[in-house]
Amino acid sequence: MARSDWRRPTEFSLSPGYRRIKLLVTYDGAQFAGWQRQKVDRTVQQEIETALAKIIGVRIHVQGSGRTDSGVHALGQVAHFDTPNQSIPADIFALALNKLLPQDVRILSSSEVSDTFHARFTAIRREYRYYCKEYHDYSPFDRNRVYRLRKFPPLDLLNGYAQTLVGTHDFRTFGAVADQSHSKVRDLYTSDFHLEQSRWGGQLLVYTVSGNAFLMHQVRSMVGTMIELGERGDPVEEFVRRLASKDRRQAGKTAPPDGLYLYRIDYDEPT
Repeated sequence: MARSDWRRPTEFSLSPGYRRIKLLVTYDGAQFAGWQRQKVDRTVQQEIETALAKIIGVRIHVQGSGRTDSGVHALGQVAHFDTPNQSIPADIFALALNKLLPQDVRILSSSEVSDTFHARFTAIRREYRYYCKEYHDYSPFDRNRVYRLRKFPPLDLLNGYAQTLVGTHDFRTFGAVADQSHSKVRDLYTSDFHLEQSRWGGQLLVYTVSGNAFLMHQVRSMVGTMIELGERGDPVEEFVRRLASKDRRQAGKTAPPDGLYLYRIDYDEPT
């Protein structure tokens, strides 16, 4: 799909006297109800905005590169905010925020960017990783961090499913019923499984997927469906049939949020 078909805004001008600060954010999502501010539940956006208000003295809106669901983690979430404050050096915001933020969210860096940058709309690639572990290797340190499986399905079969997802597809089979996107078509650039050693012992089954954007619950739904079919030994053609059906009822069980990590966001130019 051509980028011109992504239907994203292209103007992100700053108000007079304001500047734009980019944040690189990491968080343990286990105790958060997701990224986006909510009326009652604790969220990452809320924690950062509350801390910024204490630093700057006025209410600040923080724009993330995308939402993460309740329980989902981030190693490389990107956000930005506009501020009238001209006195605080851009790199000091990270230091100041980390003094006020709880230990399950941290700002890795802060930098000033131009008004051509937007954390959400100028992102060209989002990468997620999903981690699974077999029951016999599960440790207390894996709690809320990985998806526990009785046994890993065959790796070659999982990769057979995963490779069919690369390219431009209508992913409505794997989108949540509540997803409000005007189009269910997305571009996926990478989709594969591999094994790696866990620092807590045993092996991790890791699914890596990247694309221009994702539907609500799409990654977790794809993972859950591939694991379910793999455990039964269903052929790749069955997974292809389900993708092509564009029918949410054809998806398998949605994998839990514990193992999902927003890993990296890429942009056109260094900002």
